[in-house]
Amino acid sequence: MIRFDSITKRYPGSQDALSQVSFQLDKGEMAFLTGPSGAGKSTLLKLIALIERPSRGQLLIDGKNLTKVSKRKIPYVRRKMGIIFQDHRLLFDRTVFDNVALPLIISGYNRSDIERRVRASLDMVGLLNKEKQYPITLSGGEQQRIGIARAIVHKPSLLLADEPTGNLDPALSWEIMGLFEQFNQVGVSVLIASHDLDMISRLPYRVLKLQQGQLVADGYPKGARA
Repeated sequence: MIRFDSITKRYPGSQDALSQVSFQLDKGEMAFLTGPSGAGKSTLLKLIALIERPSRGQLLIDGKNLTKVSKRKIPYVRRKMGIIFQDHRLLFDRTVFDNVALPLIISGYNRSDIERRVRASLDMVGLLNKEKQYPITLSGGEQQRIGIARAIVHKPSLLLADEPTGNLDPALSWEIMGLFEQFNQVGVSVLIASHDLDMISRLPYRVLKLQQGQLVADGYPKGARA
């Protein structure tokens, strides 16, 4: 699914944000990306999402070399991905329904398909009864679930999440993580950047640890399956 081959990313006037990073995430695998602030977690996700481009190395998704994808074709590559941000990035002047529908509208789906898919996504995250409300009226946890519904509405094969539980209390964090597990159980590949080491240590998923732009550890929590 995802393959990093000696990827280095250097921003102008700075040190390497990522340096010689190599790993592979298999199709249908769920994994966490950890490390202190500034370690390169967000940069790594941005490279996969084609928000940034590598300075050196090769990045492949489903065998396709993303380093050679033209700007014009980036939207087509992203259609296979769902991206979830810590700050939700919702449109507060649009209803919950319209926020979730946005990727489908951009992709040219017809109205009946949009209605069916949006309601299915909202039902999956437990917010079907909120479709006519505006995000500003909802809690932080509900807003994050709207962001998740929007990310999965087009049925992506890959979910990327950047600190999706960073602003939530522990109970809500576990709820959100349960949603990611549900998606993974139906074959979606999931890569989550997170600081929540306590939660990660209690889950049986692979952990990739970054430090100063380098991949310094790759394995499973103690007692988890290998």
